[in-house]
Amino acid sequence: MPEMTVTVRWPDGRVAECYSPSLVMHDHLQVGSTYRVDDFVKRASVALGEASERVRVKYGFTCSASAASRERIERSAAAFAPHDSVEVLDMQPTLEGS
Repeated sequence: MPEMTVTVRWPDGRVAECYSPSLVMHDHLQVGSTYRVDDFVKRASVALGEASERVRVKYGFTCSASAASRERIERSAAAFAPHDSVEVLDMQPTLEGS
């Protein structure tokens, strides 16, 4: 199962990488896009939940690293107002054709 990282810039300028055990993040986020903090958390949480479920289907257990990524995102987001902006800087690996 291909792993990926999503690099984001939080409203305070801090850059962070978020891990996903699946490329499903591409279905929910787009490089170069800016999202409200609350929307970013929702999108990332849904994507990481789907990624963890894909791991469960393939290997028989959910992905603890996916849950840890979700917790880090939620903890980071708590420092900002819901309407502040998070920018998606990069997603690796990219999808073919993008």
